[in-house]
Amino acid sequence: MLVTEDDASRASATNGVSGDEVVVEEVTSVTPEVASAIARLLPQLSSSAPAPTNEELQDIARSPATVLLVARDSNDHVVGSLTLVVFRAPTGPRAWIEDVVVDETQRGGGIGSALVGHALTRARAAGARTVDLTSRPSREAANRLYLRLGFARRETNVYRFDLDEGPADRAH
Repeated sequence: MLVTEDDASRASATNGVSGDEVVVEEVTSVTPEVASAIARLLPQLSSSAPAPTNEELQDIARSPATVLLVARDSNDHVVGSLTLVVFRAPTGPRAWIEDVVVDETQRGGGIGSALVGHALTRARAAGARTVDLTSRPSREAANRLYLRLGFARRETNVYRFDLDEGPADRAH
């Protein structure tokens, strides 16, 4: 995948990462190694989300609306992942970054910067003018990273409707 100089230099300058230390790649077909790595990484992001099945991961990798990225260290081990969602709305292409996770033993080494830099490049190539993401306030290091990379906090409300919890007619 190509990374623009702007995105690559922003990620590199932020944490001192060179392209030789971490490689970010798009997953187009899920291997057992990638499935195992995501199952290992996901609990570091969410204690309540079950690991996706191989079929669910294949659906993500094959979907034209999602880009599943993984970061590999110098030993070719998967040490992080991110999902970029790109969709078309009446107001134009939109992009959203979801489920950014870096192995807790590897944090602070620029892997998150590299993943986000690649996602920004892909979003720009898809025509998106902005990229959104959310991050819990308790994820202090992640929030600092996003601010360093140029994300701005938005004055907005985020709402969630839990389809498993409420009556279906509540939305009518």
